[in-house]
Amino acid sequence: MAKYDKSDLERRMKGAVESLKGDLSGLRTGRANTALLDPIMVEVYGSQMPLSSVASVSAPEPRLLSVQVWDKGSVGPVEKAIRSAGLGLNPINDGQTIRLPIPDLTDDRRKELAKLASKYAENARIAIRNVRRDGMEALKADENKKEISEDERKRHEGEVQKLTDEMIKAVDEVFGSKEKEILGK
Repeated sequence: MAKYDKSDLERRMKGAVESLKGDLSGLRTGRANTALLDPIMVEVYGSQMPLSSVASVSAPEPRLLSVQVWDKGSVGPVEKAIRSAGLGLNPINDGQTIRLPIPDLTDDRRKELAKLASKYAENARIAIRNVRRDGMEALKADENKKEISEDERKRHEGEVQKLTDEMIKAVDEVFGSKEKEILGK
């Protein structure tokens, strides 16, 4: 079991918030943006790979994304991954290029995107809580090894909880502003 390290816990929690920001940047509100496809994982060569590892994505027009797949054999899996990503995009296969027209956002589509953003936020909260659990376990292990006293463990647990609360609040703020942007409020 790892020794308690507050800066490592903080780094990992901040990483979850940054990851959420990256995921949310991909949720675009009606304009083509290559970041939209960043979270997509494609099953090729027997493993899950990020879309950026098997294709290049560009936005040749404001309402169109173009995915240039490098290996012709990967076009099918890439198309399938985009279709099943829950982004509401309908891939058009042109041989080795997949075109993705970006539809106008209907109210239903805005709600779907808000739901997806909520899912990303919940995943970030879960990641933060997992880091908190790791920290608490490390503290208990340190106490069991007689490296710290019970009072020190309790004080550090308070710090870990305070850090967790701050990071969850940051997740909620990031999600809240993105939800407003998506719903156009």
